[in-house]
Amino acid sequence: MRFWKNSSRAVGARAVLCYNLKMRKNFKQKVFKIVKKIPRGKVLTYKEVAEKAGKPRAWRAVGNILAKNKNPTIPCHRVIRSDGEIGGYNKGRREKRELLKKEGYLK
Repeated sequence: MRFWKNSSRAVGARAVLCYNLKMRKNFKQKVFKIVKKIPRGKVLTYKEVAEKAGKPRAWRAVGNILAKNKNPTIPCHRVIRSDGEIGGYNKGRREKRELLKKEGYLK
């Protein structure tokens, strides 16, 4: 299906797209704000972060957001899986494990 410039469907689709992008940006900002507040030596699960951000079933979205983060002031390594495993990290699992050991969460 094609949307033309003067089509009312194109305008509606554009509005929905803008709304979705804005919602995604707001959720991303909430996730970063929550993760930034996790103290040294403590962790949250991806599910807990999603719940605190207001989207309890968006734990995979939380993981994707954190995987793409390049800001060193956001401690993504403090977010783990619900089953207790450390999960992924954009700088590698070994680095995540070392950071968690240094902060006193892992022995």
